[in-house]
Amino acid sequence: MNGLKTLATTAVLLLAAASAAHAGVTLDAIKKNGFIKCGVSDGLPGFSYADEKGNYSGIDVDVCRAIAAAVFGDATKVKFTPLTAKERLTALQSGEIDVLSRNTTWTSSRDSAQGMNFTGITYYDGQGFLVNKKLGVKSAKELDGATVCVQAGTTTELNLSDYFRANKMKLTPISYDKSDESAKSLEAGRCDVLTSDQSQLYAQRIKLAKPDDYIVLPEVISKEPLGPVVRHGDDDWFDIVKWTLFVMVNAEEMGINSKNVEEMKKSTNPDVKRMLGVEGDRGKDFGLANDWMAVVIKQVGNYGEIFDRNVGAGSPLKIERGLNALWNQGGLQYTPPVR
Repeated sequence: MNGLKTLATTAVLLLAAASAAHAGVTLDAIKKNGFIKCGVSDGLPGFSYADEKGNYSGIDVDVCRAIAAAVFGDATKVKFTPLTAKERLTALQSGEIDVLSRNTTWTSSRDSAQGMNFTGITYYDGQGFLVNKKLGVKSAKELDGATVCVQAGTTTELNLSDYFRANKMKLTPISYDKSDESAKSLEAGRCDVLTSDQSQLYAQRIKLAKPDDYIVLPEVISKEPLGPVVRHGDDDWFDIVKWTLFVMVNAEEMGINSKNVEEMKKSTNPDVKRMLGVEGDRGKDFGLANDWMAVVIKQVGNYGEIFDRNVGAGSPLKIERGLNALWNQGGLQYTPPVR
């Protein structure tokens, strides 16, 4: 019996040692570099888009800035790497980037066989179809025989094939490496339809010469939960990225934003006090400054702020919150509490 206890104790100690050996490797490298290497899309308004001066904006960009604010206390400590759909996963796996924040769908294969950890859902999306009004189509069920532009290396390709097969329709797919290429092909008439996540369709439509000539069909044919991704094997880094997103959602729920965060530190609400570092040791839990959550909110904003300014009412896209509203406002955004 004593031998079994000794073996069990040894196994636990070995497991703990192994975990300790792997913990913190990514975070240590990030601190040594002095910035976070963040992979983003190669040009998608509202999510990650660089202007003519190379200044990035978008909801995915803001997530990376929030992580930098958490780690360094400075949201500018980020290096952005634009990546195509084909490049993005390899860039993360190889260590070229520290985190992928690029409209990437959470799937079982990516979360297991491909060695990745999704840290949460930034945007609840679904695949749809963009067509020219002159095509006279009002439903995806009317697309039998259509030529469809689709971005290569995405879950969109399989969803498209499955949808047409399930509805006994034929199609001719044309694949492109970049989202801009597929949108230009639709505009030039080389395909009848462009399919992608609905958020991406709205973003691509405003880049067309005559956006009002195009409509997004009503059907949503898939679930596309989009969120930040890190590599397997570093729980410290995984926790920081995950909880940075959770903090922004919790902050909106509590009514804490970038403008009132200092005033909210005077709150008598214990949950608010913990989040803003007035009470407790939430910083110690993550190996960060005790007020890191307050810094994230002050420098980048809560979830509602980054949604509105990038893709919502305060942006050219004007996308309604819909599924991305808070859970207590009819949406799906619900995160664990800061406790």
